[in-house]
Amino acid sequence: MEAAYLTDPGKVRDHNEDSVIIIRNEQNEYLLAVADGMGGHKAGEVASSIAISHIGKRFRELGCVGNKEDAIHWIKEVISEANVLIYRYTEENPESTGMGTTIVLAVLTKDFLLFGNIGDSSGYVMKDKKLHKITTDHTLVNLLVKSGELTPEEAREHPRKNVLMKALGAQTTVEMDVFDVETDVEGIFLCSDGLTNMLEDVQIERVLNEDLTADEKAQKLIYKSNNRGGNDNISVAYLNKAGVEE
Repeated sequence: MEAAYLTDPGKVRDHNEDSVIIIRNEQNEYLLAVADGMGGHKAGEVASSIAISHIGKRFRELGCVGNKEDAIHWIKEVISEANVLIYRYTEENPESTGMGTTIVLAVLTKDFLLFGNIGDSSGYVMKDKKLHKITTDHTLVNLLVKSGELTPEEAREHPRKNVLMKALGAQTTVEMDVFDVETDVEGIFLCSDGLTNMLEDVQIERVLNEDLTADEKAQKLIYKSNNRGGNDNISVAYLNKAGVEE
C-alpha cells in the first residue's frame, strides 16, 4: 500500500493540536482524515483526537461502507456523533469551552470516492499529475472572496484569514459538506492549514510528483513548511491510488 500520514508541531507551537489517520477495512476500502484542533488549555488536541478516534473506531467496525448513498449517510452520521462528543466534553469541562476542530476526510472504495470537510483543512486529488482542490474552506475570507469583496490574493494575506465560520464541536449540530469525486485519480491528499499557509498548491504538487515514496513525500512537505517558518502544526495524509491498485 502506497500511503502515508504524518503530523508535526511545526517551529512555533509548543504542542500539536492536529490528529491524522489512514485506515483500510476488510473490503479494501480506505478512510483518510485530518483534524486541526483549536481551543485553550490544550483543548484543541482533545477535540481533534476525539474526532479522529471516533471516526476511526466507527470505520474499523464497518465490514463495508455499502453503496455511495450508504457511505454518504455514514459520513454525515459519524460526523454528527463526533460533534456531539466534543460538545458534551466542553459542557463537562468548562475550562475547554470554545474548543473545536476542523475535519477533512476521504472515503475510497472500488466504486466511488467521497470527500467531506468542516473548516479549513483541505482535500485534494492528483489527476494527470495536477493537484486539484476538492473541498471548500469555511472561512470568513472565503466568504468575502465569493462575494467579490476580496481577491484570492488579498485573502491569502488577510489578517483574519484563519477565522472559521464552521467547526466541529462548536455548536450542538453541524452539517458536513460532502463531495462526490470521480475515482480515476492518481492520488488523494489531505492536509491541515499549517501546510497550505506555508506552501502554494503548485509547490505541494511538485513534491507529490517527485519520484519518492509516500513517506518521503509527507516528510518533504513538512520539512519545506517548517523551512518557511512552520507557524502552525502541520499534518498530511497521502494515498497513492495507483500504488493501492497494484
